[in-house]
Amino acid sequence: MSSEKWIPDFKALQPSFDLAIAEDIGDGDHSALSCLNSNEKGKVKLLAKENGIIAGVALSKYLFTTIDPTAVVSVFIQDGSRIHTGDIVLEVEGNSIKLLQAERLVLNYIQRLSGIATSTSKYAALVAHTSCTILDTRKTTPGLRILEKWAVVLGGGGNHRMGLYDMIMLKDNHIDFSGGILPAVKKVRNYLEQNNKSLQIEVETRDISEVLQAIEAQADRIMLDNFTVQQTKEAVELIAGRAEIESSGGITKETIVSYAECGVDFISVGALTHQIASLDLSLKACAEL
Repeated sequence: MSSEKWIPDFKALQPSFDLAIAEDIGDGDHSALSCLNSNEKGKVKLLAKENGIIAGVALSKYLFTTIDPTAVVSVFIQDGSRIHTGDIVLEVEGNSIKLLQAERLVLNYIQRLSGIATSTSKYAALVAHTSCTILDTRKTTPGLRILEKWAVVLGGGGNHRMGLYDMIMLKDNHIDFSGGILPAVKKVRNYLEQNNKSLQIEVETRDISEVLQAIEAQADRIMLDNFTVQQTKEAVELIAGRAEIESSGGITKETIVSYAECGVDFISVGALTHQIASLDLSLKACAEL
C-alpha cells in the first residue's frame, strides 16, 4: 500500500518461472539445438522500439543468469527510467542456445511490465499537482501479481493491498451479508483481536449515508465507490482528518484530475494492470562479442 520503491524476491517466484520455462522449452529448443554448437557463445542486446517506462530489467538479468549461469549481463538503463526508441537497455553475453531459450520468456515479462509502468506513469502525471496517489487493484494476471504490482510502483503509482491477507477491505457484499457497516466493522475488530492481527480496515461506501456510518465505525480508510465528483467533494468535507480517503469505480484519464482535486488521498484504477498494451521491445544478436 505504498509507493515506496521495492523489488520482488525473484527466488521466491522461481516455481512460477520454472513453469514458464518448461512451458516454452518442453523437451528442448530444437530450432537452436539443430543449428548451433552447444559450446557456441553469443551476445544480444535489448532494444527499445517505442518510448515508455522500462520495468523488468532486474528480472531480465535474473532470468538470463538462471537459464545460463555463465551469462554476463550489462545493464545500461535501470528499472523505472524513461526510454526512447533505439535505446539499448542491456546486453547479455553467454551461451547462444541458452540466450535463444531465454529470449521470448524475458520479452514476454519485460514488455508486459513496461506496458504497465508506462500506463501508470501517464495516470500519475495527470495528478502530480495534487497529493493523490494512484493505486493498483487485485485485477492482475494470476501468478503475475507481484511482478505487475512492482511495475505499477516503477511507473510512479502505489500498491493497494497485495491480496486478501494483508488488509481488511469490506466491500458491498461483506457489508450486506453482515447486516451493515457498523456490525461488519465490529465483527472485524473482534476477529483481529482474537487472532492477534493488526490490519488496516477499509470500508467501501456507496453513498453519503454509508460514509457517515464508516466514519462512526472509525474505519482507517473509506472508499468512495462510483461517487460523482460533487458527491466526492461532500464526502471529503465529512471525512477529512478522520480517515484516509480513496476514490474508485469507473474513473478514467478524462475524469481523474477532477477526482484528485477533490482532496482524496488515493484513486484506485483497475485498468493499470488489466487494460494495458505491452511496450514494444526486441532482443537482437550483436554482430561481435
